[in-house]
Amino acid sequence: MSTENRTELSKGYEHKEVEARWYPRWEAAGLFRGQAGDESRPAFSIVLPPPNVTGSLHLGHALTATIQDILIRWKRMSGFNTLWLPGTDHAGIATQMIVEKELLRTEKKSRHDLGRTEFLKRVWAWKEKYGSRIGEQHKALGAALDWERERFTMDEGLSRAVREVFVRLHEEGLVYREKKLINWCPDCRTALSDLEVEHEEAHAGELWSFAYPLAEGGGEIVVATTRPETMLGDTAVAVHPDDERYRGMVGRKVRHPILGREIPIVADAILVDPKFGTGAVKVTPAHDFNDFEVGKRHGLPMVTVIGFDARMTAEAGPLAGLDRAQARKKVKELIAEQGLDRGTRPHVLPLGRCQRSQTVLEPLLSDQWYVRIEPLARPAIEAVEQGKTRFLPEQWTNTYMAWMRNIHDWCISRQLWWGHQIPAWYCPDGHVTVARETPPACGTCGKQGLRQDEDVLDTWFSSGLWPFSTMGWPEQNETLRTFYPTSVMETGHDIIFFWVARMMMMGIHFMGEVPFRTVYLHPMVRDEKGQKMSKTKGNVIDPLDITEKYGADALRFTLAALTAQGRDIKLAKERIEGYRAFANKLWNASRFALMNLSGFTAGGVDAAQAARTPADRWILARLQRAVNETVAALEGFHFNEAANVVYQFVWGELCDWYIELAKEALYGDRPEEKRGAQAVLTHCLETSLRLLHPLMPYVTEELWQTLKAQVGLRGPEFLLQAGYPQPGPVDEAAERSFGPVIGIVDAIRNIRGEMGIPWKTLLPGVQAGALTDEALATVRLEAARIERLSNAPGVAFGVQPTAKVPKSAVAVGPGFEVRVPLAGVVDMAAETGRIDKELQKLEAEAASLEKRLGNQGFVAKAPPEVVEKDRARVEELSQKRQKLLAHRAMLAEG
Repeated sequence: MSTENRTELSKGYEHKEVEARWYPRWEAAGLFRGQAGDESRPAFSIVLPPPNVTGSLHLGHALTATIQDILIRWKRMSGFNTLWLPGTDHAGIATQMIVEKELLRTEKKSRHDLGRTEFLKRVWAWKEKYGSRIGEQHKALGAALDWERERFTMDEGLSRAVREVFVRLHEEGLVYREKKLINWCPDCRTALSDLEVEHEEAHAGELWSFAYPLAEGGGEIVVATTRPETMLGDTAVAVHPDDERYRGMVGRKVRHPILGREIPIVADAILVDPKFGTGAVKVTPAHDFNDFEVGKRHGLPMVTVIGFDARMTAEAGPLAGLDRAQARKKVKELIAEQGLDRGTRPHVLPLGRCQRSQTVLEPLLSDQWYVRIEPLARPAIEAVEQGKTRFLPEQWTNTYMAWMRNIHDWCISRQLWWGHQIPAWYCPDGHVTVARETPPACGTCGKQGLRQDEDVLDTWFSSGLWPFSTMGWPEQNETLRTFYPTSVMETGHDIIFFWVARMMMMGIHFMGEVPFRTVYLHPMVRDEKGQKMSKTKGNVIDPLDITEKYGADALRFTLAALTAQGRDIKLAKERIEGYRAFANKLWNASRFALMNLSGFTAGGVDAAQAARTPADRWILARLQRAVNETVAALEGFHFNEAANVVYQFVWGELCDWYIELAKEALYGDRPEEKRGAQAVLTHCLETSLRLLHPLMPYVTEELWQTLKAQVGLRGPEFLLQAGYPQPGPVDEAAERSFGPVIGIVDAIRNIRGEMGIPWKTLLPGVQAGALTDEALATVRLEAARIERLSNAPGVAFGVQPTAKVPKSAVAVGPGFEVRVPLAGVVDMAAETGRIDKELQKLEAEAASLEKRLGNQGFVAKAPPEVVEKDRARVEELSQKRQKLLAHRAMLAEG
């Protein structure tokens, strides 16, 4: 039987069955397509941050997909022409390394054994076999992506866009090739940009001092280094021009004690701090970024003594062929043999490592391609200053600005085979021709026999074009005209420089407009203790395991409910279990509704007009307020607030209160009240399903289809095509008059719970006062219901505050006050004793925690999440203590 015709639900929510049924149908119906050229609706577009083709879905992907899907479904239901464009990134170095390892494991061969052409065939074959995996995983999450537009950073269209951008930038003088000092990873065998370097700020190393003898004899000059092996590449010693100690030495020379060559003493006010060490600094222009600039200023030779394999070159003389560690040891031995060692002391220094391999990087001189970045950065800074693009949370604006204003030229060439090969060709005479297609001859001298540059472009170069290249640029088409600029870029704050800034620069330069209006940077997902998830800690939560066990809706709702701006997510499986229970609660409420809607037809029935009781009018008012607050939260990117508003309404008001309150009318013999309750219940349930759909698409679709079939709801084929509930006026009078009914019952129940009073114990003499005239009329009308739901016969209602009664508990809420006499109900002595014991235990724990937090050594050394947890516990204990003291005071009242 097709789902549209089902009017019954199974006893429990079986997420696997529901999820397997709906996604293929949504996709087959074309629900996710963006309509290029449709000017009848406002456009709303997002490009999915392309996950690596090597990847498998992790929690970061799941969070991104959840947030973006919420936005897309909400906007589509709100009448927008939406496009959510998917794709994957070729992930140059990551993919190449995976295939190389597989090749070595299965065939005991390297990529060089195969050659470039054959190796690239193997990579493409790997991509075809495994590259679609993460797309299928996104589908399992319910992501409403327009799969017909799926792109890959190395597909034909995007490759054309990459070549076009490179050539245009080169023609504009913004791409150039130059021999510079670069970050080199000896393990990955490629240059890296500054952003691909992980800086270990406080590495425990050593500072070694040694003496350079003056060439003409009669003295020495002492320098220090953390890298002894680099002294083989020294081409100068620098001192400060104002340092009196060395004024007579500038211009003289020292003798290299291992290689024998003479090197000059130069004066440099920029490099040298005369107050540090001896005030003299060794200069190695080919192996240190600061020294490289000194070398350029003074025209020093740049001698490369460490090669791309991290071994010493022929320039290292007798140490040629040694690796860095061996050379370091040997240099110190040779210097000591000559009596020039001046000692070693511990020294904390920054150390750069490869982001991927964690290998210590080597600054090396190399011919590389660069983007001249300042002319591109300036308009991207101005766009944010002028409000054309905004960052959320707002504090990331300052981070973006600080980096952009101090940006360096971008090294874009990588010594890999997998990627966009640089469209530059060299003729036999060394001329360079940059072209969109393979040139037949040199553009300078006309010679043939050209050789293409073997390097490929940085992966982030193609990713930087993603918002417009994926829509068909450089062609000017309807897709670009309709959906560019995109509406939102939602991603992690860890790639604000790698990706967001570069998209801003490229988008403005080539499209003349910012690539997105809003950048929403989501928080990091940590474990329940606030620690970063890692395999070594064993605290990784696999989203695929979660969706298998609890369902995609439970994971999605959990992530949304925990996503607060500026605060990392602490994810515990208990929270996921709790929101799985929410899906079950919604399912069971729908089953109850369907069982009590027999014979009711919703077509043409207006719930507000059909409402007959104060409870009917109250729940309709609460529903409208929930709609207003949810839409406001979504508009402000407050996903946790949107989730919590819907949760509180559905569970706390619709299920826990209205369904219970409506049973009297549904089971009773008053047709008008029954029909009113049916109309209101149908409206509240159907509207709640639409309100909740962007967060929990699967369960809401199943329930909506079944409800629609039973009560004859008019509407489209699928829930995503239905209108999203719209903000409107709230019946505040209905809230004010009926709210105290709920509040009074809750207050009495809470006092029962806090005082340990069993439900079966009657509570006589309860007073409910401080009511408005409006509320008083309603609570008197509902008196029997209040007494039945709280097991408190003869509640006295009034507009005056309650009369004081010895040994009574008081609760105050919005528009009411409740007083419950405890004498004869609670054993005062036993309860006071229990409270005293609990206070003693609580105060002991608080004292222990406060002592620990008062220890500055603990606060400085303990992980921040531990300190935060202890402080939160102290606050929790303080609040609990105040409650216990208040209860004891109530019991002591005479």
